Amino acid sequence: MSRVALVTGGSRGIGEAISKALQAAGCTVAATYAGNDEAAAKFTEETGIKTYKWNVGDYEESKAGIAQVEADLGPIDIVVANAGITRDAPFHKMTPEQWQQVIDTNLTGVFNTVHPVWPGMRERKFGRVIVISSVNGQKGQFAQVNYAATKAGDIGIVRSLAQEGARAGITANAVCPGYIATEMVMAVPEKVRESIIAGIPAGRLGEPEEIARCVAFLASDDAGFINGSTISANGAQFFG
Repeated sequence: MSRVALVTGGSRGIGEAISKALQAAGCTVAATYAGNDEAAAKFTEETGIKTYKWNVGDYEESKAGIAQVEADLGPIDIVVANAGITRDAPFHKMTPEQWQQVIDTNLTGVFNTVHPVWPGMRERKFGRVIVISSVNGQKGQFAQVNYAATKAGDIGIVRSLAQEGARAGITANAVCPGYIATEMVMAVPEKVRESIIAGIPAGRLGEPEEIARCVAFLASDDAGFINGSTISANGAQFFG
């Protein structure tokens, strides 16, 4: 019987690649999205993967959405908390709204996504929780105090969940992508993109599929003893 996987923000960018990789691995996949109905419909048409629309920053919306996924597809075995936003600004210009929006989606959104499925995973003695963090959660970044704080917090979440879930057969791990050739990154001015690439020892941006392969491995039975870990996929961007 195939596993059921939920990927938040799973119809575009890195999330799209993750959804496709899990489907290729034999999972039945549900992908959430926040607002782009056209992109979600196109994604479903191309892949056959069902999409669901809700705001991961809202607990009741998330709980109801997850209940619908489980009614449609069965109990969720694998959760990939990928949905994330940026609201960049230097700290002295950052507004409380910019702070809260990022916290709600990138940090509280992980709680809202994992919490409703956790009891079922414990009961069934199996679960895979994978959170997409970021290199900037490990090293910080100018004008991203809000984003970096959430991505560092995501690492703390999986390390704690790993300890709680280990005896119940649940693993919780993080993947920290570096700079990936997503629509968002490719939209920045060429000179800025060139300066980003200059700081990557590999000399290139990563591909979404490279992150997806990390996730597919962590979701597999082969990764059952990997728990509370952080996989850095950043082209050798090391930092102190």
